[in-house]
Amino acid sequence: MAAAKKAVLGPLVGAVDQGTSSTRFLVFNSKTAELLSHHQVEIKQEFPREGWVEQDPKEILQSVYECIEKTCEKLEQLNIDISNIKAIGVSNQRETTVVWDKLTGEPLYNAVVWLDLRTQSTVENLSKRIPGNNNFVKSKTGLPLSTYFSAVKLRWLLDNVRKVQMAVEENRALFGTIDSWLIWSLTGGVNGGVHCTDVTNASRTMLFNIHSLEWDKELCEFFGIPMEILPNVRSSSEIYGLMKAGALEGVPISGCLGDQSAALVGQMCFQDGQAKNTYGTGCFLLCNTGHKCVFSEHGLLTTVAYKLGRDKPVYYALEGSVAIAGAVIRWLRDNLGIIKSSEEIEKLAKEVGTSYGCYFVPAFSGLYAPYWEPSARGIICGLTQFTNKCHIAFAALEAVCFQTREILDAMNRDCGIPLSHLQVDGGMTSNKILMQLQADILYIPVVKPSMPETTALGAAMAAGAAEGVGVWSLEPEDLSAVTMERFEPQINAEESEIRYSTWKKAVMKSIGWVTTQSPESGDPSIFCSLPLGFFIVSSMVMLIGARYISGIP
Repeated sequence: MAAAKKAVLGPLVGAVDQGTSSTRFLVFNSKTAELLSHHQVEIKQEFPREGWVEQDPKEILQSVYECIEKTCEKLEQLNIDISNIKAIGVSNQRETTVVWDKLTGEPLYNAVVWLDLRTQSTVENLSKRIPGNNNFVKSKTGLPLSTYFSAVKLRWLLDNVRKVQMAVEENRALFGTIDSWLIWSLTGGVNGGVHCTDVTNASRTMLFNIHSLEWDKELCEFFGIPMEILPNVRSSSEIYGLMKAGALEGVPISGCLGDQSAALVGQMCFQDGQAKNTYGTGCFLLCNTGHKCVFSEHGLLTTVAYKLGRDKPVYYALEGSVAIAGAVIRWLRDNLGIIKSSEEIEKLAKEVGTSYGCYFVPAFSGLYAPYWEPSARGIICGLTQFTNKCHIAFAALEAVCFQTREILDAMNRDCGIPLSHLQVDGGMTSNKILMQLQADILYIPVVKPSMPETTALGAAMAAGAAEGVGVWSLEPEDLSAVTMERFEPQINAEESEIRYSTWKKAVMKSIGWVTTQSPESGDPSIFCSLPLGFFIVSSMVMLIGARYISGIP
């Protein structure tokens, strides 16, 4: 019986999906793209100061090992032989920055997460050095100068963390985004670990020339980054090294894609003009632009989509990035306590079926595309005495959809051909109210694959297709047909436009809240001069407000 089952399955491919909120390991059948088993572990986020977001690189690495081991145990229980796993792909949260000691394998500071805002004054100072008529940073990288990308995070670490400074001086430091940290660690770490990244992750650092596909000397000099700490840049599909420990020791790691590029591959958007939107911690709309770099005039990024082999051509994409999507649900759960689990939000929203004129702009980390406005902060407006937690839950879901509408509008203006439907994926797409709201607000159909794990699938496809592995064909005729669920708009166009224009009014009110940046050192002494009564009154106001929103008498 067991032998028959193994014979049916054929070669399998694993995928590490390391996101901002959680880590997962998933195993797919390379012939059918069927998901066989997976395991997930939530990752802590630390907020040491206002605007700062950090994670522990060792916790992230340990979560990967745990997910691999638990998934392998589940496969054994299903009578599936893990020796059939022929390759592993890595997909990761992009831009998040790690510096570690290559002699000890120890991180020299926490990972500075892509959402982190501590580098705003660094960005302001650097922007003064870019000539108005020659934005060489954007022309070489496709990116605006922003706190979002790795170069300024790395600059902050070099300026502010003595352990990092000493390691660089003593030639012990290695820099990488999360993919680099994981691949180096999984392939041996201090015992011969491979220090590399792929073109998609490199393109999010602001140090990488997306035309020459190399680290750029002028950019490294501009940001003051020593080039010797940077990883080697490889394609998204080739054997980087072998797993050196755990249940899958000896299996090649042969795929690497930033999470949004992985979702583009997993959604099989291989043709010029095909697009997908992923709903995770943030929201990311990518449109494949083929072999040409298309530069946006409406606030979108130009980025590397993928390069599926050393000798294969590079593909580019236009990207609309929204900082806060699923993160707003986590905030309602962890900060306000109006839900106990993320799944509860659908139930609350369903109870009222409307926000009743309440609008929520979750600009916790400023606004990303299409505004790129770091002065914005989150607001909830249109409140009345009738407003309750159900309306706020509904407004939070609407906020995700309105933000997607804004980047889709920008995409349509840049591409000139409006999308006729939107392909979607990511954890939030299991929320049917969200998907229907999205169709209503975009006023086009929303199409969701029945297997929503397209980010992991994309990493698995890249790994399985790599030269020397060859268990996954990416030829169009060999790609598995995907079952889709379709959501059609159910409101009239006029109502959709009225709601959208009111949302834009709310966005304008969120801009300009931060008029003077606090120092990057985040000096807590500024609070010492405030009287104790200030904190007591503030705490009481916050507590009363939270109890009111939660419906606690």
